[in-house]
Amino acid sequence: MTGGVVSSLGKGIISASVARLLLSRGFNVTLQKFDPYINIDPGTLNPYEHGECYVTVDGHEADLDLGHYERFTNVQTTRANNVTTGRIYQSVIDKERRGDYLGKTVQIVPHITDEIKLNVKHLGETGDYDFVITEIGGTVGDIESLPFLEAVRQLKWELGNRCVVVHLTYVPYIKAAGELKTKPTQHSVKQLQQVGIQPDVLVLRTERELSEAMCRKVAQFCNVSVNAVTQSVDVPSIYEVPLMMHRQHLDQIILEKTATPFTGEPDLSKWNLFLNKLRNATEVVNIGLVGKYVELQDAYKSIDESMLQAAAYHDHKVKIHYVSSERLNDNNVSQLLSGMDGVVIAPGFGQRGTEGKFVAARWCREHDMPTFGICFGMQCMVIEFARNVLGLELANSTEMDPSTPHNVIDLMEEQKSITAMGGTMRLGAYACHLTEGSRVAHAYGTLDIEERHRHRFEFNNLFREAFEEAGMRCVGENPASHLVEVVEIPDKKWYIGTQYHPEYSSTVLNPHPLFMDFMAAAIANKGPLKNEQ
Repeated sequence: MTGGVVSSLGKGIISASVARLLLSRGFNVTLQKFDPYINIDPGTLNPYEHGECYVTVDGHEADLDLGHYERFTNVQTTRANNVTTGRIYQSVIDKERRGDYLGKTVQIVPHITDEIKLNVKHLGETGDYDFVITEIGGTVGDIESLPFLEAVRQLKWELGNRCVVVHLTYVPYIKAAGELKTKPTQHSVKQLQQVGIQPDVLVLRTERELSEAMCRKVAQFCNVSVNAVTQSVDVPSIYEVPLMMHRQHLDQIILEKTATPFTGEPDLSKWNLFLNKLRNATEVVNIGLVGKYVELQDAYKSIDESMLQAAAYHDHKVKIHYVSSERLNDNNVSQLLSGMDGVVIAPGFGQRGTEGKFVAARWCREHDMPTFGICFGMQCMVIEFARNVLGLELANSTEMDPSTPHNVIDLMEEQKSITAMGGTMRLGAYACHLTEGSRVAHAYGTLDIEERHRHRFEFNNLFREAFEEAGMRCVGENPASHLVEVVEIPDKKWYIGTQYHPEYSSTVLNPHPLFMDFMAAAIANKGPLKNEQ
């Protein structure tokens, strides 16, 4: 899957949609994202640079497109599903230092391109997959993408009809002229052809539907068969895209071009059940999301989608009201949150916006608002409780105040000697044992779970007894380390914080039980919206 003209056209959504269709036909499919930047992974990138950082079960900090892959396919990804230029070069340099290349001059071709191809082929071999869908990040013409495109050219030459290139490109509408313009698409395909790649299928991203004549024109100028020109028009939800692609036979085209035998139609019954609920929901549940990146569309992508899924299964549409924790204070908190049905206190590293999260946690606790704190959001709930219930006015996390006398949140012992930034946190899936009879255990329907983490700081067990005596119970812990994973206040409607990130595990076909339970509590708490923010 390659892209042209501009970025952010939705290669990840198209890739995930193709995977969903092939899976629904009974094929074994995995997806992979190649990111052209030199960072080893996006773990050290600011959300302003790259949006949400997604975490795989094996502890890899990954591109947010892997979240789309998992939500669409219900198949877990690993570090093998996201590879950057930095990872490729690091691997090649390590091999050179070991002497693997027997004294040869190490070059882009063949050594870098061989490493890229190795990552594609190895992923296909490890899981007995029928299809590996590899998305090339960036846009054709970017200098950073050239080694990946050269590797694609070689793969297409080596694999023949076992390799298909789908090119997503843009057909803009020029309002002043009242016309759709195909020239950017033509230039995009020509750039792809200049590096030796002839696309097999075109997906034309457009706000307005293209005529049959225009599709024929694109096919003629781009040397693609007419029936292999599809279009991706704006739809109300990204979850409509697989159906739109299927109506244009994109899955069938790929199967035919790879000479893959198939019969019948994909089984999309469960997918359609979700979509029908999403389309037909008329009632609205209002959720306030308190965070410091609220102006960024992709900063809380997995949380947003988890709430959308859970609300749909409860026959509701969710309206998320983004509340900046930097601007939230005692004077405006009631105005901003009193009209909500539930509140999520979002994750986020660093000092900025922290006090606003404390204000939100206190207001929600005192006004019995269904509240879900995630990772740092959970830590803010703990710190607020320590300050205003336990009377520890200087309570804090040593992340924000290393000299706090009441370090209710502290750096994990094994993290204290670590100075490197990338990939050094507590990452990936860890076991958690829940307390029988707790609200969170009721939501899961089991006492033993496994969830994904991305953090350095933890609840300080030295304060655990004081918290529990005052009413905040520690109802989930890691069975090996006894680190606290979940806190809740049982006498509230729904006041739960998790050290882990449940949003990483929520998918269209399997919405996360905690988000389902939180949404049920928010719907039960519904009242008139007094103030829209």
